[in-house]
Amino acid sequence: MILVYTGDGKGKTSACVGQAVRAMGQGLSVAFGQFMKRDGQAGEQAMLAKLLDGRFFAGGLGFLRNDADRPAHREAALSVVAWAQVQLEQVDMLVLDETLYALSAGILEQQELEQIMALARASNRHLVLSGRNAPHWLVESADLVTSMTEIKHPWRTGVKAAPGIEF
Repeated sequence: MILVYTGDGKGKTSACVGQAVRAMGQGLSVAFGQFMKRDGQAGEQAMLAKLLDGRFFAGGLGFLRNDADRPAHREAALSVVAWAQVQLEQVDMLVLDETLYALSAGILEQQELEQIMALARASNRHLVLSGRNAPHWLVESADLVTSMTEIKHPWRTGVKAAPGIEF
């Protein structure tokens, strides 16, 4: 199955982590990669690295904020793609967090994602993708799509990001 967690609300990465834990609880092997986050940037990373015993990879450089940084971000995205292709040969489920951010930023190309999806389907592996702005072609192709909708968020009232909640 191809599962997509998208939308403008909080909870996409948390849904990915929950999906990974659920799969492991059923005896499935899981690998978890992140396109945009640097290693050591977010709270889930330390736990995933322990739980997944070497099958966790935070390959990002942070969010692309300056076009001059695009080549480095592209190289980082390509390293996640290469890692993902290897993982799909070895695990039952591959989670690729922030895939849609990389796609919309132009550092991951549609055909690269389609290749990963085709490999997952051909090898009968589950693939979990997340990020804002799922393109129509992906929504149509996926088996499950969930959209997180923001109703209320504390940052809109000036509350800063909190460890354990936002990162």
